[in-house]
Amino acid sequence: MKKGDEFLTEVSHRPWEKPTTNWQYYQEWEDVLFLHFEVDHADLRFLVPDHLSLDSYSGKYYISLVAFKMKNLRPAGLPSVGFISDFYEIQTRTYVIKNGKRGVYFINLEVAKKISAFVAKVLSGLPYEKSDITRSATAYNNINNHKGYFLDVTFSTENQIDIKKDFDTWLTERYALFLYKNNALRVFEIHHEPLALHHVHVEKLNIHYQIRNLKIESYTLIACHYVPGIQMVSWSPVAVE
Repeated sequence: MKKGDEFLTEVSHRPWEKPTTNWQYYQEWEDVLFLHFEVDHADLRFLVPDHLSLDSYSGKYYISLVAFKMKNLRPAGLPSVGFISDFYEIQTRTYVIKNGKRGVYFINLEVAKKISAFVAKVLSGLPYEKSDITRSATAYNNINNHKGYFLDVTFSTENQIDIKKDFDTWLTERYALFLYKNNALRVFEIHHEPLALHHVHVEKLNIHYQIRNLKIESYTLIACHYVPGIQMVSWSPVAVE
């Protein structure tokens, strides 16, 4: 990660211009593990609002689980508060397009602290919930008793990827987050520097996430990435026609 706000000036990698208004929230992601799964179009379509088009790569559709430690989450102009701002998180996201912008849509959001889930949900409107997420030296683990989800992944990180493939970029470089709530579609603009993707070797993966008819299971894993750290800002959500 760069020092201070230097990452805000790096914009050549962006697919569209960074907003000119002031950002709303700052956050850092550390120890980020991306697990990418191929899924069935019909099962995925049922989980995503009709207002959004599903994004595909070579005619195939994907969901990613992103596990990381959130740090220093804070509004602009205010300091972070450790017992709220720092927590482990797992995102279940898919890939969508609206008005020519490629972004992500969250199907599920889990965090390890109840108070952090509550505050984040109230402030953002995103569907955060408490789950038992832990990190050991070699693994991420999660047990969501409420929904019956579990994740047990043991992995080791390897060298940084020198030349990213188009598919690497397609899966990881997204600068819009879409939220559909109360019959309205909104978008959060996002900015971060290009991700320093690393190769990662998954040594063990036990996973069960079933969201309606869509099942995420170990045999559908098709790619994975690791990033040591990311600085990120987001803007206030705006309505999308």
